[in-house]
Amino acid sequence: MTAAEPRGQQPGTARTTDAGQGARPGAGRRELTYAVLLCVAGAGLALWASTRTWAVELTARPTPLPPVHDARTGAALLPWLPALALVGLAGGGAVLATRGRARRLLGGLLCGLGAAVAVGGGYGLVATFDGEVSRHWPALCLLGGVLATAGGLLTALRGRQWPAMGARYERRATGDEVSVARDEDGRVTGRHTTQAWDALDRGEDPTVS
Repeated sequence: MTAAEPRGQQPGTARTTDAGQGARPGAGRRELTYAVLLCVAGAGLALWASTRTWAVELTARPTPLPPVHDARTGAALLPWLPALALVGLAGGGAVLATRGRARRLLGGLLCGLGAAVAVGGGYGLVATFDGEVSRHWPALCLLGGVLATAGGLLTALRGRQWPAMGARYERRATGDEVSVARDEDGRVTGRHTTQAWDALDRGEDPTVS
């Protein structure tokens, strides 16, 4: 045990703790990135898939008129589906701007929205429509809903520990460096760095109190 280590503490414990604390912010930022990407990618995929043609209905007409092709998108079949996907897309970006309990509540909301979108995609897979049916678009909508649900669930469970957007810059602002200078009598005078630069811009000497 060296003199720099407290009595009763195992050698290397402090270094291990500091390393663990330094690793947590990096892991939190990675989890935040994954959650945002899951929410945005999932909601965006579902929104795009809902605007594609899910079914083409054929309406017969008297001879010799040809039948009428009525293309119906997922939005036409389920009008609430693109609205929920759009809200989920906006909520994915809002994860960056929230923190603490508000972020966890937002994660729960995104989880519910993603689940509802997935239900809409599942309905498109099993429902019976007249005419030609394209099942791959509902499948993509289902996949988007699952991805958004995963992102929302991750946010609800882990979001309170993640850093907020701009936190790094806020710490820099509150911990503004102080430039220290001494006057002719040897007394220490201190000014904030930004104030010193402002004084230089005005043609003043920042070391003179």
